[in-house]
Amino acid sequence: MFSQPELYFIEPINNSVLSKNVVIKFGLKGFGVAPAGYNAVNTGHHHLLVNVDLPKDLTLPIPADDNHLHFGLGQTEAVIELPPGTHSLRLLLGNYLHIPHSEPIYSEEIFITVE
Repeated sequence: MFSQPELYFIEPINNSVLSKNVVIKFGLKGFGVAPAGYNAVNTGHHHLLVNVDLPKDLTLPIPADDNHLHFGLGQTEAVIELPPGTHSLRLLLGNYLHIPHSEPIYSEEIFITVE
């Protein structure tokens, strides 16, 4: 039986209180990770959305800016620096062209506090 892909945070956990250097570990089940530009079936690469909602139009490439971090080399973890305060985080998988899949794969939104 085919299961739906699942995208989630391994670290941090929701409502964590952390230092400014935040370790993010990406979890993915039922799908593969491949670098941007590599067109392979049932694969994608991670994008981290920081303090923003999901893009309104999920048929367009995911923006690349301070709130939409691309991990196009196929990375599954990162260390990011965030200012003090509460921040929202969400993962969104993009295809080889940075476009969400026809059935978008994204994590639940979590919140962290940076001291």
